[in-house]
Amino acid sequence: MTRPITAGIDGTEESLAALNWAAREAVRRGLPLRVVHAWRFETGGDGVDAGDRATQEQWVRDAVGEAARTVRDRHPELALTTDVLEGDAVDTLTAVAADAEMLVLGSRGHGRIMGFLVGSVGQQVIVDAPRPVVFVRAGDQPSDEVAGHEIVVGQQGDPQDSAAALGFAFETASRRGATVRAVRAWTLPPVFAYSPASLQLMDEAGGLEPYERKALAAALAPWRERYPDVHVVEHVEMGSAGQVLLSVAGTAQLMVVGRRARRTAVGARIGSVAHGVLHHAQCPVAVVPPA
Repeated sequence: MTRPITAGIDGTEESLAALNWAAREAVRRGLPLRVVHAWRFETGGDGVDAGDRATQEQWVRDAVGEAARTVRDRHPELALTTDVLEGDAVDTLTAVAADAEMLVLGSRGHGRIMGFLVGSVGQQVIVDAPRPVVFVRAGDQPSDEVAGHEIVVGQQGDPQDSAAALGFAFETASRRGATVRAVRAWTLPPVFAYSPASLQLMDEAGGLEPYERKALAAALAPWRERYPDVHVVEHVEMGSAGQVLLSVAGTAQLMVVGRRARRTAVGARIGSVAHGVLHHAQCPVAVVPPA
């Protein structure tokens, strides 16, 4: 089954930028585009005429249709469908993500994620979505995807730990003719953080940094073989993963991070790395769940 790229829109500038990004990516990958809006009937208040259910739904459908027409004018070759779905935003977005190649949403950054993603909603979507979720800021333009701008991807742990994020980054780079910059950050471990076996491997590698470089090379090896057309820059640097990724984000077309999410008694929580880049990276950010 061919999965569409799905864009969730809500009329904000951020979500319309996400729609345009999703349309360009769908064209590159030869995939259909699905445009989705989640809504709930609002009764109004304070003398505001919110209309009846049918009227509200028509307002929403008209707005979605206008956004879709703009995309069709720009990409007449693109297969595009629209859906207006009544229901909770998190449930709706998570459900449509299950049938999508990726879910694309708008993000304000530098604070809370806006649009569909008010308060904890964004974190819940990241935690629950079974497919990659891409966040795009207002103002994102095709000119931001120029040659020389890299696909930056974070790698940590063993090869399998970052396999899904690396796969997403390499496929995206291959479609765009872009370079992948694979980033592995490392810090000095506490005295008891490593087992004797790990310490032996580090000694054999010649020290901590050579060990980290070998670990990154091992994780990249299968993806280099699968995508021989993609140029790769291996970036190993001491520091926190979030800080190192942001330090190289200035010329990135896209930042790709793996999902490190969990549920707590007070709600969904995303990993610190994803949290940092979502709020501070100027480029679109893809959060990829484990394979």
